[in-house]
Amino acid sequence: MRQRNPGSQAPVSRGALGRALRYLSRYRREAALPYLFLIIATLSQLAVPRMVRNIIDAVTQGVLAQNLLPRLAEIPSAILPQALPRLLETLGLPRDWSLEQLTAKLTADQVNAPQALLTAGIAIVIFAALRGVFAFLQAYWAERNSQTVAFDLRNDLFAKIQRLSFSYHDRNQTGQLMVRATDDVEKVRLFIGQGLLQLVGALVLIVGVLLILFTTNSRLALVALPILPVAFVVFLIFGMISQPLFAKVQMKLSALNTILQENLAGIKVVKAFTREAQEQARFRRAADALMTQQIEVSRLFSFLFPFVFLIANLGQAAVLYFGGRQIVGGTLSLGEWQEFSLYLIYLFFPVAQFGFIITQLGQASASAARIFEILDAQSDVTDRPDAIELPPVEGHVRFDNVTFRYFNSGEPVLKDVNFEVLPGQTVALLGATGSGKTTIINLLPRFYDPSQGSILIDGYDLRSLKISSLRSQIGIVLQETTLFAGTIRENIAFGRPNATQEEIEAAAKAAAAHDFITSFPLGYDTPVGERGATLSGGQKQRIAIARALLLDPHILILDDSTSSVDLATEAQIQQALDRLMRGRTSFVIAQRISTVMNADLILVLEKGRIVAQGTHCELLEESPIYAEIYNSQLMGDAALEREALPE
Repeated sequence: MRQRNPGSQAPVSRGALGRALRYLSRYRREAALPYLFLIIATLSQLAVPRMVRNIIDAVTQGVLAQNLLPRLAEIPSAILPQALPRLLETLGLPRDWSLEQLTAKLTADQVNAPQALLTAGIAIVIFAALRGVFAFLQAYWAERNSQTVAFDLRNDLFAKIQRLSFSYHDRNQTGQLMVRATDDVEKVRLFIGQGLLQLVGALVLIVGVLLILFTTNSRLALVALPILPVAFVVFLIFGMISQPLFAKVQMKLSALNTILQENLAGIKVVKAFTREAQEQARFRRAADALMTQQIEVSRLFSFLFPFVFLIANLGQAAVLYFGGRQIVGGTLSLGEWQEFSLYLIYLFFPVAQFGFIITQLGQASASAARIFEILDAQSDVTDRPDAIELPPVEGHVRFDNVTFRYFNSGEPVLKDVNFEVLPGQTVALLGATGSGKTTIINLLPRFYDPSQGSILIDGYDLRSLKISSLRSQIGIVLQETTLFAGTIRENIAFGRPNATQEEIEAAAKAAAAHDFITSFPLGYDTPVGERGATLSGGQKQRIAIARALLLDPHILILDDSTSSVDLATEAQIQQALDRLMRGRTSFVIAQRISTVMNADLILVLEKGRIVAQGTHCELLEESPIYAEIYNSQLMGDAALEREALPE
């Protein structure tokens, strides 16, 4: 199956963020808690303007009562019948009230004003405390849930990357995969922990405010209502524009990270060839491309936020105008107007907050699409539904008309390869670089599947077996030695973490590694550094051989495993390998014929084809190519020996 390079273009999966959010469904109870706390905190927030209104009304009514009570007695009785109704209408009271009723009302307002102030003040403190407590709880649980989702996403990504076939890794750069497991997951996490909560909180606040506004002053609420659909349309448009831009930012970041990763991995090569200036220029170009893309996004949102605030200010101006007219007309008190103004802020604040939410939403959507592009990737090499466990093997291997093309396209790397290896035999692969030697040993543990033909072990087609059961019976020492940060003991026991110290030492002795390991002050507890940086090439190679031998494999693969050692060490390793390969089916890639002269079968490859096969003696007689390689190496070794002799 042909797979798209994740860095090749912006992903367009629009349901990816929803899939990421469904990770929360694994923790239904915990996922619901922040939203429950959010509702309580929002209700506490919505109660405060009503308390502010009560305070202002209590103050104004108390002051009014204090000023009016002495003057009521001064009104002449002759004009009282005409003056009293007008006064009652001005105060918003029934026109048919008597003077005694008005006096009682004003006296009660004057007496109750201090108590009303105290009650409203205490209520504000209580609601503020409630809001603070539940706002903390909602933030804590939202952050905890987002970290849990990020944990699951990273683990799923890592597990998927481990399962993907070699062909997928051949097509994709390490730096891009690293960005998806780190930066992209973090952007999704931020939206789940902050943006989603802010979005729900904004919607709850808007709905709550609109309900209160329409129940208290519907005419004034209708003035503020038109802003919302206008703002939502604006955000929708900006969201559609911004998501592809955020995807491009992540692509540029991946490219930058790839350059950094490659540079750090090959820093010795960079310094050896004095390419520091060129590498710096390459990094600068990638950083410039990232900065340019980020500036483009910033330009978009630099226009968005002022535009949103303009819409909000126009709505506020309209409310102030019509509210002022109601105050002048006596249909709106100062307390009600202040309450409405506070609720209006609560309405405009989430509208403005949508600008930040849309930013996180766009970033999270683009990043989620990139994450699920990996999680949805199909591996070229997988277990069939009816795959079986491979029983303990004897080591009978057969290649039957095997042809292989990388990515199932282009020129074949192997063409019609046929050979058979009996249990316990040693097979040597010889040929120039690019002849297909490494490809053959990559097909044995199913790092790749053949494009045509079949490979059988003990009569089982490799594609009918479970991959884990196959690879567990194959020991491999690759040409490119890879050690992991940790101790020498941990690296040797990588395939068998529970191996005893005696077993580890036995494997090290067999690989001629025990002596140099024990020469270190810490012995087997010596740290190897990143990628084995503290060890020589030969030392790393021997540790890798010990790691493979500790598995006691039935099939042994040695990919030019003595390429990094000197002649003396090579002889030591070769003697150990000769003993250990007895009884095992062994595949050996070597550059020097002298290391494989005793092999039971030697395959000579040229341009992906087997041009000769047989024992050393048979090939010397029957294969001109093999004889030419042998004679050229023989003369070269003789020249080296003469140079080594003392004068």
